[in-house]
Amino acid sequence: MKLGGVLMASGQGRRFGANKLLALVEGVPLYRRAMTALAGAGLDRLAVCSPYPEVLKAGAALGFLPLPNPGAEEGISASIRLGLSAMEGMGGVLFSVCDQPFLTTASIIKLLNHFQQSKNAICALAWQGQRGNPVVFPADLFGELAALTGDTGGGAVIRRHPERLTLVEAGSPRELADLDRREDWQALLHES
Repeated sequence: MKLGGVLMASGQGRRFGANKLLALVEGVPLYRRAMTALAGAGLDRLAVCSPYPEVLKAGAALGFLPLPNPGAEEGISASIRLGLSAMEGMGGVLFSVCDQPFLTTASIIKLLNHFQQSKNAICALAWQGQRGNPVVFPADLFGELAALTGDTGGGAVIRRHPERLTLVEAGSPRELADLDRREDWQALLHES
């Protein structure tokens, strides 16, 4: 089964107070850390959705199909629809975000392997039973994902199909650390 990956890099950084995609962790911008983790996971097709030329250019250099996102203001659903538009023929698509700086390629591969072995499950990376990102959706749910609007993400589809959700443990809780606000950032830097 062919699997695709969509990196959603369209966030406006409102809660962060700036474009957090450009923020550095260990000297590397968040978006590049996310791209590097995904690029090594063996996905058949990769795409990055972003309104930012710098992010699209970097993605193209790493083998991602660059998808300019003119609808970024709408919210996460615009990235989901845009990413899906480039995933024809895929049996499943992994959706990932940029604000998990310690996500590892190893955990992404583990997630993809679980998906490959499942019978049409929705597979999400998790820590101690708490669902996080990334998430892999099977092709039969692409229509529901494409119908999302506004700032509604794949969680809405998961809530409609809770019996299909399989949680896959990440290598560590840090992999699921999500940097939404500057306080999260400061706390993370003090842990490092």
